[in-house]
Amino acid sequence: MKRFLIVLFAALPFAGCSDFLDPLPNGHYTDQNLLDYPSMIRGFVEKSYALLPTSYSGGEYVYLDGATDDVVITAQTNAMRRFAVGSGTPASDPFKTYWIRDYKGIMYANKFLDKFLGLNTRYMIDNEQNLRVQRSLQGDAYALRAWYQLDLLRKWGGRGTDGRLLGFPIVTEPIDVFDADAGDFTRASYDECVEQILRDCDSALYYLPAANRDWLAGDIAVEGAVRWLRFDGLAVKAMKAMTYLQWASPAFNPSNDEERWKQAARYAAEVMDFKLTQDGAHGFNPAASFSWTDPNSPEIIWSSDYSKSSTMENLFYPDGFLGSGGVGPTQNLVDAFPAANGYPVGHPSADNDPQNPYIGRDPRFYSTIFYNGAQVRRITNNEVMYTFDTKVGGRDEAGGVNNTMTNYYIRKFVYLGWNKADDKIQTMPKSIFFLRWTQMCLTFAEAANRVSGPTTPLYGYTPKQAIAYLRSRPTNDGTPGVGATADPYLDECAAAGKEAFETLVRNERRIELCFEGHRFYDLRRWASNVAELNETIRKPVITGSGTSFAEVEKRNYTSLYVPIPYSEMIRMKGLVQNEGWSNWE
Repeated sequence: MKRFLIVLFAALPFAGCSDFLDPLPNGHYTDQNLLDYPSMIRGFVEKSYALLPTSYSGGEYVYLDGATDDVVITAQTNAMRRFAVGSGTPASDPFKTYWIRDYKGIMYANKFLDKFLGLNTRYMIDNEQNLRVQRSLQGDAYALRAWYQLDLLRKWGGRGTDGRLLGFPIVTEPIDVFDADAGDFTRASYDECVEQILRDCDSALYYLPAANRDWLAGDIAVEGAVRWLRFDGLAVKAMKAMTYLQWASPAFNPSNDEERWKQAARYAAEVMDFKLTQDGAHGFNPAASFSWTDPNSPEIIWSSDYSKSSTMENLFYPDGFLGSGGVGPTQNLVDAFPAANGYPVGHPSADNDPQNPYIGRDPRFYSTIFYNGAQVRRITNNEVMYTFDTKVGGRDEAGGVNNTMTNYYIRKFVYLGWNKADDKIQTMPKSIFFLRWTQMCLTFAEAANRVSGPTTPLYGYTPKQAIAYLRSRPTNDGTPGVGATADPYLDECAAAGKEAFETLVRNERRIELCFEGHRFYDLRRWASNVAELNETIRKPVITGSGTSFAEVEKRNYTSLYVPIPYSEMIRMKGLVQNEGWSNWE
């Protein structure tokens, strides 16, 4: 769906927009004459986009998984690790920076949308081209505001100390909430926040092209690749599916309103259908593998900008391969990967060997995690560059300098041509795939199963079919999927009914989306009490006589929810804190 193109309009001078009310060097513009400076008005949208992260190595992705049972963060002083083990304080709140970021993004969008400022600005001389730019930017602003609001809802939405389900303070005026009189800000209800997000999504759909390549039907000199990595109608529908899924989930849907599940399934199905039909002519194939180092992958619905840094390789590899071992997958996550025939490990029909736990596993395991004996083979010539040794006394054993705490290392995302010892280090572009095909299949499967069960069609697909797409396709390495020829376990779960199938779907979400920052939210939207979050995190201990397991740490949460930042509780006197965090008031 995304394509790099040579563009003319991309050279538009945005660099002068250092802050949305900072004047140009000549000091000639004010709020009253902004229409004379179209690049500055457009800059509001550009700055909102610029706030988005660009790497899975950030605090909202692999480090956020470090606050779940999937990852352990190596540094004991890391704020997210302290939060996960219950030793965090208001001064070390790892989420506060995102509260600030989200409201900045909303502020820029509001400035652009205020009194139709952006829509009334002329950007191009040609009327038709100008109209297309106006509409796309207007749609961008609504979509960005919805995205940042959804992030606020996922992070801070929860039951307040007053017993109500609350969201966030809704701000649709062009004000800086950190400079304004904070006394009037209160948290809207959870439902009101969802409704605001959905309204903004619908407004974005009105203005945006259905898909960004549709823009190129005309003159590519208008915008061309500037619309690459930006919202389009398809991405907004995917965002609506995510929003409805969040709203339908047990923690936020006390009456189990089935309509919410239906709408989540509906929008996910619309995206799936588009990818299978329209995008099928542009390279998308549900039976094909994809690469994490391909920012043009047809898997993508919406992605961040790309970079060619070695941040993830440095973070994920051990000291022996010149990395920092900053984060490590857990035994808990490894146990979630099935046997090679698709049955869960420990199931009577599983075909793996318990005495050789890394043999005979789901192919996704091998493309996701490095384990004892795993090799790093150079992608260009299959040269063995490194072999992991995590047994007791091994160079990669947990606890060593720049080694993980878990005896596992992340393989997902890394470029296998990277070697820090090379004279010229090879890198490849990487993006965050904010929205992708996999998420929509999982969203549809979970939501539609709640409505119609595993095998009854809804909006043209069955939940079983959506999961089959994922289990049957090749891994990122091109290895045939666990269900490529037959999938008896999927058949059994589908035949067993809604509950058994949902258990499978939840595990598939864990496997498919690991290290992408989803599990933190999934656990909270599924949980009925905080005890369900407080897992004991384990690692393997490998000796010549076999493998045993040891505790690394325990999750220690006192609330299902994230606390509203302490500084905001002090500043915004009308806010209600989330349940379980009264000491942060």
